[in-house]
Amino acid sequence: MILNSKMEAAHNNVTLSSFVANIVANKSCAIPTLVVMELEKYFKNQKTKDRKKLQEAVQGDKGIKRKHKEEPPQLSRVDVEEALTVLQLYTHVFVWFLETGKEFSDFVCMFSKAMAEAPIKRQRDNSSFSFYMDGDWAGGVKVERCGRGLLEVWKKQIQQFNRVSVEVASAVVAVYPSPQLLVKAYHRCKTDAERHNLLSDILVRRGEGVTSTSRRVGPELSKRIYLQLMSSEPEISLDI
Repeated sequence: MILNSKMEAAHNNVTLSSFVANIVANKSCAIPTLVVMELEKYFKNQKTKDRKKLQEAVQGDKGIKRKHKEEPPQLSRVDVEEALTVLQLYTHVFVWFLETGKEFSDFVCMFSKAMAEAPIKRQRDNSSFSFYMDGDWAGGVKVERCGRGLLEVWKKQIQQFNRVSVEVASAVVAVYPSPQLLVKAYHRCKTDAERHNLLSDILVRRGEGVTSTSRRVGPELSKRIYLQLMSSEPEISLDI
């Protein structure tokens, strides 16, 4: 396709631009992602062939006729880079360069995972209340006399912090099932830095199976929870 784009007379042949235009025409809302396989292998083979031709020219014709199979066109690295640069500037496609089958399979898994998570992320971004998405928030949590329901209250209290999801709150509650246990843990810390980062290394898991991801609570939220529970200043800003 790059060779066709360089040939002025090849109006009917498929070029990179016409190839992408055909994809976009069928799905106007999509931005294609192209994967170029074994590009470095192609350039390496070109160098090997050039060396063989030079050796044959130096050694002369030995009278041996070899059957040559159809070879790919001779393109330089500059030809490929120029064609891809023009393609990305005018069509805004994404281009990935991969060399092995494993790299390609890993890319497919990563791409599929991103597509599976996209609806959840859009729902979270479009939610009126970013700190909580479930519909039972307005009704509150029923707490029985025996104390059943307090764990859910504690989890929802953590979810009131900005940019805190259900998964993050559940991870904190799993380690410290009540505010009192967390306060006792703060008292056992020897320095303020240790108290601020007490929750930062708690692992947060989201999703299941192939689409599952994991991250840590982080120092920012850890410090905000500490200030909310332990600060004696009623007007302190938790976002500092």
